[in-house]
Amino acid sequence: MAATQLPFQTSSSSFSKPLRHSLTRNPFSQNPILPLRPASLKPLVLRAVVSQNPSKSLTQDPQTTPFKHCFSKSSDGFLYCEGLKVQEVIDSVERRPFYLYSKPQITRNVEAYKEALEGLSSVIGYAIKANNNYKILEHLRQLGCGAVLVSGNELRLALRAGFDPTKCIFNGNGKLLEDLVLAAQEGVFINVDSEFDLENIVAAARIAGKRVNVLLRINPDVDPQVHPYVATGNKNSKFGIRNEKLQWFLDAVKAHPNELKLVGAHCHLGSTITKVDIFRDAAVLMVKYIDEIRSQGFQVDYLNIGGGLGIDYYHAGAVLPTPRDLIDTVRDVVQSQGLNLIIEPGRSLIANSCCLVNRVTGVKTNGTKNFIVIDGSMAELIRPSLYDAYQSWFLLLHLMLRFLLLMWLALFVSLRIS
Repeated sequence: MAATQLPFQTSSSSFSKPLRHSLTRNPFSQNPILPLRPASLKPLVLRAVVSQNPSKSLTQDPQTTPFKHCFSKSSDGFLYCEGLKVQEVIDSVERRPFYLYSKPQITRNVEAYKEALEGLSSVIGYAIKANNNYKILEHLRQLGCGAVLVSGNELRLALRAGFDPTKCIFNGNGKLLEDLVLAAQEGVFINVDSEFDLENIVAAARIAGKRVNVLLRINPDVDPQVHPYVATGNKNSKFGIRNEKLQWFLDAVKAHPNELKLVGAHCHLGSTITKVDIFRDAAVLMVKYIDEIRSQGFQVDYLNIGGGLGIDYYHAGAVLPTPRDLIDTVRDVVQSQGLNLIIEPGRSLIANSCCLVNRVTGVKTNGTKNFIVIDGSMAELIRPSLYDAYQSWFLLLHLMLRFLLLMWLALFVSLRIS
């Protein structure tokens, strides 16, 4: 086993110095916090504990071996992560709630994409918005991933984590000039999202004194059949340029040959996608646009199809598309045009590698409904509150405690009935 210290993030625009903060010091010393366990025990610093034992966690053949999740319930009633009892981690940390990550699971997820992309020239750009934990970013960079950025702070974080700038893509429709200047200086790919975005990229290129590699983010108007909050590729989305405006943008790029080099086209359909055939639909449309762009003298080498592959939130054994299923739907389209493929996975790389560990603080009722109150909140997990998303949960109790709880519930029900 190995434990790595979790760094704290800062809102500062400079990442030139290491981020340090004592987790053992109480910043609200005038209002002491009650200890979580007897003071006689030595306080421990919150750590990210991960299994480093590949023999227990790595599958041998992803095509024939059933997928092994890093979290499992054992017959003793406890939850385990890569063979490590989660209760032992709870007992070793000073503060709750906390996220527990499986490093081997992250590695398995990346390897699944790498194996699916064999034979293609490609870039796996991790969408940092999915999880910007610095240790995770370092690990993904070590695995060869690039980074997909939607803010200046994410750009700075990626650079600090050591990502190759030429494998980074700066997305978003609200990119700031100062952030675009940094991206231009570092040689990051920049997606053009609108008319004013293009003007800002031109200005940034002039300030940086660099010619910027840009991709046009074209809205393909493909319905990803997902929650409207995470649909980004239909005609009502705020992202990308309308396809009927393509010629205007091509003319604008031609007018700035010293500032802009058009190298590719980009689209993004949405998130939690479970039907990979829509990726092929989008790729076929994008190739038509690329043909039109190339016919006007541009050397376009990249097709970015975004990310958004869905995951199993319900843990009910649903058969969902894999990275190989996704890539196989677009492989022949990409190869026929001699394109480099960029993909932008986020939650499919990280979501199934972690759990949020909370503690029940009490139970209350409003007379008609009972509420289990925990020490976590939407500050740690916003999805259910934001758009009514389902989140699976597990009760970490010993079998005897479970028995006592069931007995208490049975007694409570019998009293209510009588």
